[in-house]
Amino acid sequence: MSIPKNQRTLADTVECSGIGLHSGQEVTMKIHPAPENHGIKFMRADLPDNPVIPARFNCVVDTSLATVVGSNGIIVSTVEHLMACLAGLAIDNALVELSAYEIPVMDGSAGPFTQTIMNVGIEDQEAPRHFFYLKKPIILEEDDKFVGAYPNSTFKITCQIDFDHPLIQSQKCAIEVTDTAFQCEVSTARTFGFLREVELLKQYGLARGGSLDNAVVVDDRKILNSDGLRFQDEFVRHKLLDCIGDFSLLGMPMLAHIITKKSGHAFNHAFLKKFFETRKSWDTRTLL
Repeated sequence: MSIPKNQRTLADTVECSGIGLHSGQEVTMKIHPAPENHGIKFMRADLPDNPVIPARFNCVVDTSLATVVGSNGIIVSTVEHLMACLAGLAIDNALVELSAYEIPVMDGSAGPFTQTIMNVGIEDQEAPRHFFYLKKPIILEEDDKFVGAYPNSTFKITCQIDFDHPLIQSQKCAIEVTDTAFQCEVSTARTFGFLREVELLKQYGLARGGSLDNAVVVDDRKILNSDGLRFQDEFVRHKLLDCIGDFSLLGMPMLAHIITKKSGHAFNHAFLKKFFETRKSWDTRTLL
């Protein structure tokens, strides 16, 4: 499928309800169509005056366990799966209305969001999409972590992970991010965790909503989920999904080949900072 050249939004409002992965709070989320050049914004409908937070890298306030955006002391937490869905489907404009501070985790993937949006459809708008395109590579490397962006005519991601665990070890996945590829190859890959870490998080009052219904959980030897994995390499596919969500916080789509090795939310965010600090390495353009 070719890259959409015009901006896009949802054809109608969609609604999802569930619990927050870390808060354990029930939350209802409505995703509304939005006009051209609106971008992706979050609205806290549970607070006075319905404050709005843009989905941009300079609004990120925490990356320790999830990607959290905030403004004036008001936050929206765990945005990466929804942002991956919107970016993967090339949706540029939407208003995300929330009844609490954390996005619902659903089944731990972006699949439910993706299917719900595809059920109502995507609407092309009149205004052209603007893209970042690279004139030369941008690289961030620290110890064994790496993120590099290289000039490319499409948006491609290659993601590599390496865990000292017999069920994961070293995995690598690469896709050209199109509507179809995202839906079929990435959107349904679930977040994952190690049983010992999940138990520790719960002791500290975190991951309150985490369960086998919304995460792949592994102990020292086996996968605890009765239905097993959705993909043989579901672990790296979910990391790739996270990358799509984190890099979408640039605020515009990118024409580049992103390569990541052992990166996570914090290092992805550090790369976004470097991206804007190296202004001579990129420009913007439309495809019309």
